[in-house]
Amino acid sequence: MSKPVIWITRTLSNATLERARRDYEVIWDAADTPGSAEDIIKMSASVDGIIPCHSEHFSADVVAQLDPRLKIVANHSVGVDHCDLDALRGKGIVVTNTPDVLSDATAELAMMLMLGAARNAVAGDRTVRSGTWDFWSPAFLVGKQLTGARLGIVGMGGVGRAFARKARGFDMEIHYHNRSRLSPEDEAGAIYHETLESLLAVSDFLSLHCPATPETVGLMNADRLAQLPKGAVLVNTARGNLIDEAALVDALDAGHIGAAGLDCFVTEPGGNPAFASYDNVMMMPHVGSATVQTRDAMGFKALDNLDAFFRGESPPNAL
Repeated sequence: MSKPVIWITRTLSNATLERARRDYEVIWDAADTPGSAEDIIKMSASVDGIIPCHSEHFSADVVAQLDPRLKIVANHSVGVDHCDLDALRGKGIVVTNTPDVLSDATAELAMMLMLGAARNAVAGDRTVRSGTWDFWSPAFLVGKQLTGARLGIVGMGGVGRAFARKARGFDMEIHYHNRSRLSPEDEAGAIYHETLESLLAVSDFLSLHCPATPETVGLMNADRLAQLPKGAVLVNTARGNLIDEAALVDALDAGHIGAAGLDCFVTEPGGNPAFASYDNVMMMPHVGSATVQTRDAMGFKALDNLDAFFRGESPPNAL
């Protein structure tokens, strides 16, 4: 029996590619460029399944033109806002994702960004690296301390809970807002806020870990940024469009937001050049899950979903 044909759109981990080639006929281009709408439509006539990343967009218009041969889109991501799920389901295409394997890696990066933003890591690194560090003063690069501070977390899924566990190691007081309250075991002493506004008022630090949905796009707008305590630090490792970036620039200029740590932006790749001049904004290029261990786990989970589907079973992470 011939093996199913799959298209791997980007360069996944070596272990993932090796396993995929063992079990499937794999189409993969080492050039590692995003698949365009035209690419996706064209390839759908040649493959039984696709492992895309967030760089491939399955809009309703694209889905309408997909060939009937394509049966499964096994995303190499947790977020699926690049997929029109209703359109894909209507076309009879199974969609899966890779939850529960990137929480710790993303939470680690969020912690790095929070610490870096709070303790002037951008300015400090630049000063030493440029060779301009020629003085010291008690007033030099004074930052904001985490110990004992109130941390607000928006979205207490896997990443949010992992971030809370790590923040407890810094003796932070954990507050959170979520669509529903966690069990006492998962809450682990964190203080629940039924409304976002209640959470914002007490958040010396605020970290975003919620998905991008029509309800959360622009979540942190000018009004909500203003509700944070003066000098608050904002961290985002979820989705760029959760933040009104122009409003954040204004809040930084006004000194109301003390610092920000950003791993994602409205425009990706590229980011927002408006943030580049701010030493109190620490940025990374959307690499929250970029560890060898996590990339292997994500790739293997995508393949697990494919394996189950082609065995005639329901994939474990079908959406």
